[in-house]
Amino acid sequence: MAIKIEKKITGYSVVTEEDKAKEAAAAAQQEAHEQQAAQKMAQIVQLGEPLSRPEMLVGNTYKIKTPVTEHALYITINDVIMNEGTPQEHRRPFEVFINSKNMEHFQWIVALTRVMSAVFRKGGDVTFLVEELRSVFEPSGGYFKKGGKFIPSLVAEIGEVLEQHFYQIGMLKKPGLDEHQKKLIEEKKAEYLEKHANEPRNEEGFPPGAQLCNKCNTKAAIVMDGCLTCLNCGDSKCG
Repeated sequence: MAIKIEKKITGYSVVTEEDKAKEAAAAAQQEAHEQQAAQKMAQIVQLGEPLSRPEMLVGNTYKIKTPVTEHALYITINDVIMNEGTPQEHRRPFEVFINSKNMEHFQWIVALTRVMSAVFRKGGDVTFLVEELRSVFEPSGGYFKKGGKFIPSLVAEIGEVLEQHFYQIGMLKKPGLDEHQKKLIEEKKAEYLEKHANEPRNEEGFPPGAQLCNKCNTKAAIVMDGCLTCLNCGDSKCG
């Protein structure tokens, strides 16, 4: 096939068999690289496409008031209903919003809620977020909630709310005491209160001088029979 040259020729060279061999080798090497890249992509485990947002979502709003914030925080967690109308119908979190009059924590709260919402939409097991948030400690120290439970930080309390929501929608099973443990705790509590009937108690019925329990983080641990025992969860240093 004839080729018409319309531009001025400024130089020329002869294509040898060696040049053709080099060009073929380069093409083969490029193809091998593309195949390796395709194999690596195939090994990547995808969590699935992010869920698309329905027109309407159901959810709950939780109010928390802490000593470290001037105003209350309102945490709204919206859920998407999966497999609606089937025996496998269940709720899973889709997005989270935190609102407050206090603008001091605005930037990191917005960042946190956006990241959490993105994780929710990716699917999979999102319950790990509870432990990640609850393990955040405030460098200046935490605070005690009503009832004597110690909270290490504001982020940790957001984790507590998330855990409460997971319990409500069935993503987590709430750990509970068996009948024997409940009976033992009630007996220990009644025995202690009988011996110290004239001493003051807080609203939850625990002695005001109770120590912090390492298991449930509640100020309900008292010394009974020479052993530190928690009147809230039953944890005992003596087993």
